[in-house]
Amino acid sequence: MSTFEVVGGKKLKGELIPQGAKNEALQVLCAVLLTPDEVTINNIPNIKDVNNLIDLLSDLGVKVRKNNESSYTFKSDNINLEYLISDKFKEKGSGLRGTIMIVGPLLARFGKGYIPQPGGDKIGRRRLDTHFLGFQKLGAKFNYNDKEQFYKVEAKELTGTYMLLPEASVTGTANIVMASVLAKGKTTIYNAACEPYVQQLCEMLNAMGARITGVGSNLLNIEGVEKIHGCTHRVLPDMIEIGSFIGLAAMTKSEITIKDVSYDKLGMIPDAFKSLGIKLERRGDDIFIPEQENYEIETFIDGSIMTIADAIWPGLTPDLLSVLLVTATQAKGSVLIHQKMFESRLFFVDKLIDMGAQIILCDPHRATVIGLENKINLKSTRMTSPDIRAGVALLIAAMSADGTSIINNIEQIDRGYQNIDERLNKIGAKIRRIN
Repeated sequence: MSTFEVVGGKKLKGELIPQGAKNEALQVLCAVLLTPDEVTINNIPNIKDVNNLIDLLSDLGVKVRKNNESSYTFKSDNINLEYLISDKFKEKGSGLRGTIMIVGPLLARFGKGYIPQPGGDKIGRRRLDTHFLGFQKLGAKFNYNDKEQFYKVEAKELTGTYMLLPEASVTGTANIVMASVLAKGKTTIYNAACEPYVQQLCEMLNAMGARITGVGSNLLNIEGVEKIHGCTHRVLPDMIEIGSFIGLAAMTKSEITIKDVSYDKLGMIPDAFKSLGIKLERRGDDIFIPEQENYEIETFIDGSIMTIADAIWPGLTPDLLSVLLVTATQAKGSVLIHQKMFESRLFFVDKLIDMGAQIILCDPHRATVIGLENKINLKSTRMTSPDIRAGVALLIAAMSADGTSIINNIEQIDRGYQNIDERLNKIGAKIRRIN
């Protein structure tokens, strides 16, 4: 287990370039299984979850060529389906949440897709029902081995149909779209997720010869085609990392420029931080955050306490609520953070309370933050990262605190943030990685 030793109170100054979007990369990497042709994907983040998926694709028989640090070419012309029932696959696949998205492409192209119970963050229930209900609507047969926790879907032929998804699941939508592009006839998906990640996947598939309309809405229509071909695709910058850098700048009173953010794809993220009183300026496709001694949380028009809640796109992504919460601890005013989607994601606030933050955990989904107005600095402490997003929130807290903090289990942070210590140290942070 690795550890970060973080010396707090250091002001940062400089430019940060966001990595490629983790959540998009996990989807488009699985899409390479749909064609025997070469697919080149650029701006792939060098993080554990993505690298583990690339390794799994290689084990499955995908030819992987690394062009440079962030560009790979894949060729899926000799897939070993026997690998899907191997003990090695059951062990490796169970450690990665993104494994679920290989099922749709495999089912579409080969008529079968198997996976073990996927792993990932321990942030609450993340049901897979939407995925498998969608596959069944397309004509697949579903089987679950409870003893081995192993899922199977099989179909001689997939047939397009109308479906209303029970939830606007991002990965569920992506998986069903990938299964549908090679199905016979027309598939209509209503209540589809429309996050930029899904939009990017659909645009990539269309570039490969798929026929998807309604991209960017919650109503997708897919005309099945017999086959699709290769393409070159570029992954968006990671909006969650961009939001994390905004919160970091505010908490450390630093002047930071975040480069090449694809601003128009950020949705409500800039406004969510502005509601905490953080000044940020769009400069072309960059975001400039000036040094700011104090920031004040807005109230609603009637003067009532501000509430920041997650919602399906174009609402605020739940992945940033941990960062918004920690950023609010040093603001002037109060805010209610309402995490609707996952019931365990706010439990990390006990670490912030130990550091001196004033937070009331109302229930598993809601926390009230009473800002300290930068009058009382957070105290250094020893803590453990419970998941990717809480981990980076704790790192931000440690960087703003008095003294030296220790963060254990930073493998969780590494799953989602590429060389975060090295990149922040270059602009003035003092973070030491202890292996």
